[in-house]
Amino acid sequence: MHIHILGICGTFMGSLAQLAAAAGHRVTGSDTDVYPPMSDQLQAAGIAIGNGYDPAQLDPTPDLVVIGNALSRGNPSVEAVLDRGLRYTSGPQWLGDQLLPGRHVLAVAGTHGKTTTASLLAWILDCAGFEPGFLIGGVPLDFGVSARLGGGRHFVVEADEYDTAFFDKRSKFVHYRPRTLVLNNLEYDHADIFPDLAAIQTQFHHLVRTVPGSGLIVRPRPDAALDAVLARGCWTPVATFGTAGQWQARLHDAAGRQFSVLRDGATQAEVRWALTGDHNVANALAAIAAADHVGVEPAAAGAALARFRGVKRRMEAIADIGGVRVYDDFAHHPTAIATTLAGLRREVGDATIVAVLEPRSNTMKLGIHRDQLAAAVAAADQALWFEPPGLDWSLAAALAGAPNSRVVADFEQLLALAAAVPAPAHLVVMSNGGFQGFHRRLVERLSARQAAQG
Repeated sequence: MHIHILGICGTFMGSLAQLAAAAGHRVTGSDTDVYPPMSDQLQAAGIAIGNGYDPAQLDPTPDLVVIGNALSRGNPSVEAVLDRGLRYTSGPQWLGDQLLPGRHVLAVAGTHGKTTTASLLAWILDCAGFEPGFLIGGVPLDFGVSARLGGGRHFVVEADEYDTAFFDKRSKFVHYRPRTLVLNNLEYDHADIFPDLAAIQTQFHHLVRTVPGSGLIVRPRPDAALDAVLARGCWTPVATFGTAGQWQARLHDAAGRQFSVLRDGATQAEVRWALTGDHNVANALAAIAAADHVGVEPAAAGAALARFRGVKRRMEAIADIGGVRVYDDFAHHPTAIATTLAGLRREVGDATIVAVLEPRSNTMKLGIHRDQLAAAVAAADQALWFEPPGLDWSLAAALAGAPNSRVVADFEQLLALAAAVPAPAHLVVMSNGGFQGFHRRLVERLSARQAAQG
């Protein structure tokens, strides 16, 4: 079958393209926003990408068009699909209908930590010999790809609450029918499609309704927003993790690099790994509890985590030049920014931390979390904020109470300020997009600075 994917370079759609190609389909696609790591993966998979959305890319007529949720009415290719009466569907619908039936689906949902937790879970299952398939919104370093079919019965999917397509406004995750469901946490996000937290909770309630009574829901405790979701109805056993949960962690160092895993107070595993921060310890507990549901002993899961190398763009150390260590991180919600920087602070102690942030998400651009921004970067010695064009609110005013923050509207000036950070320092670049190649250009400038210094 020839499948043409509109919006193929998105994290979900690009992963789907790789799965479809691995399943034997001829896959092509169109997009306008192409940047690594997804563009590299598609190229490696031999998938041809058309630039832009010229309807001519639909010739010869594909058997099926899969339309990404970033596309809407008025897009030339979307209009051509509708005018020509071509067969079309959404990415989540195609995944749920074509690849997931008959498999034990382990889904990871929540506002934060989905990519890391799904990666941890897939890695644990792989180390246990399960040969899982997976679709993850990032690239686990140990796998080198964001998706694979797998040879086993189990399939791990990062379950996003964002809407499915312009013709299906349900959350993506209602298409996956998980048997094991991780609910990592729940906060207000995606303000462009959800008017409030209650609207997101309704979608999570719909997801809970799809989990069978023989399955398992893994959730943190405490989490008041998830309490409210499950209070609306839950027909599945629930395992809890966190400070008040069945699964807990006893830290052996402040950074979270070493900890014991306890279930109902009894030690089940010891973890010594490369990740840091309380948020990653919580992600590990969730993954261990989910893996336990399908038969992986916690001790074996802990041993697997010791070999886990991380995920691209999740506090990925991309360079260490002249004493300046540069990290690429995907955090774009105040809670994620705060927990990531706090984790780094615990790891590096009094060393200098500089955060460079692009408020790129729709929720950030709308200013929904503006009052939380100053506190989000409290753990950094300096925070350089890029002010994108078109904001109808003042980023500088929102950060007036943060003496460590500076707002810069000029991209080249921002790049120069970051490249001038004196060593030694830890420089964290935070954006959920390509950031105009900021990471690459920063590394180039730091390298040039080091060379000039001899």
